[in-house]
Amino acid sequence: MQRDLAVVWHPCTQMKDHETLPLVPIKKAQGIWLEDFDGNRYLDAVSSWWTNIFGHANPRINQRIKDQVDQLEHLMLAGFTHQPVIELSERLVQITPAGLDKVFYADNGSASIEVALKMSHHYWLNLGKPEKKRFATITNGYHGETLGTMSVSDVALYTETYKALLFDAIKVPSPDCYHRAPGVSWEEHSRFMFEAMRQTLEQHHHELSAVILEPLVQGAGGMRMYHPIYLTLLRQACDEYGVHLIVDEIAMGFGRTGSMFACEQAGITPDFMVLSKALTGGYLPLAAVMTTNQIYDAFYDNYDSLKAFLHSHTYTGNPLACAAALATLDIFAQDNVIAKNQQLAQHMAQATAHLQDHPHVAEVRQTGMVLAIEMVKDKANKTPFAWQERRGMKVFEYAMQQGALLRPLGNVVYFLPPYIITPEQIDWLAEVATAGIELAVKD
Repeated sequence: MQRDLAVVWHPCTQMKDHETLPLVPIKKAQGIWLEDFDGNRYLDAVSSWWTNIFGHANPRINQRIKDQVDQLEHLMLAGFTHQPVIELSERLVQITPAGLDKVFYADNGSASIEVALKMSHHYWLNLGKPEKKRFATITNGYHGETLGTMSVSDVALYTETYKALLFDAIKVPSPDCYHRAPGVSWEEHSRFMFEAMRQTLEQHHHELSAVILEPLVQGAGGMRMYHPIYLTLLRQACDEYGVHLIVDEIAMGFGRTGSMFACEQAGITPDFMVLSKALTGGYLPLAAVMTTNQIYDAFYDNYDSLKAFLHSHTYTGNPLACAAALATLDIFAQDNVIAKNQQLAQHMAQATAHLQDHPHVAEVRQTGMVLAIEMVKDKANKTPFAWQERRGMKVFEYAMQQGALLRPLGNVVYFLPPYIITPEQIDWLAEVATAGIELAVKD
């Protein structure tokens, strides 16, 4: 640990915390378990930052990577191609919503959002509409931590420090159902909240390039959730007003919300669908921007027209990452994953139902294989604990002592486990979370 702290600057971490909170050196991982050098095991309840959906050291993914590394480990994708990237592209076109017929690759989620933003704006430039250069998004959204992605995000913890460097995006109130009125359904609230977006499109469509949002679940914003009807209405309005729709499925794609992609629950095809995280089963960095032939055709011209999309990443479409992604898609095709996930999601709801009545739990909410428990100071008014109290950190520390990796977002404890979790493991995880919450809410 001392060797690490001498040279490694860890992500999303106040390094001073490690004066009292020890790092956990992991030696190996198998299935849903991480194991440290002392043989202690930790159930990976957050899928290693929402990526590892079929378990660590999955033999099918391992073998596909091993086979690929002996054949072709990397190739620049400008002017060249290879079998894994062709096959992966064909399969992504097959499984994503109809009309998404082209794939542009990046190497991480933030980079792929940048691609979608640039591509949308460049499309309008190529059509002779340079005035369409702004973006709209919903409050409490998160799309990454580069300057462009933070500009269209609204989680102050990540954006406030860099506010002077960001471009101005239009922020529309989120359809998040946490603060809906008593007796109002998710659908009713989401419909009601859409009016603000409709007005934004009506007033600003002439200058808007695209609307960007996370579908159904706002991940880093505290796992806040809303109804699919919002996406349905948004697609209709974007069509009416001539504005692109960018859907960020980086965290929620690939079975997480109860369908292969969250967009499916709204019955929509966005102009851009952004994929990453679980795309490779949590093995290797890879991202994909799915888009339409209409978008692609606006860039297709003679070189001297200067319409080409001149954007690249060194590891674009890396063969090893593509091989991991193909193995991941094979597991989806062979193992009836979505149906099994729906059963596991029901079990998660049952295992945590008792927390609905907890005096310091405002809400237990769920969308598919994402379940969030929001701790509050006052249940009746949903008054939050002060963020400085770090109540979630207390849950994290307790859970690690018990052998579970839970990494709360502020006061929100969430389950986002690999799809190989068992009902018995869910029950145990719920027990650990309950005990951790009891400890955390004590004054």
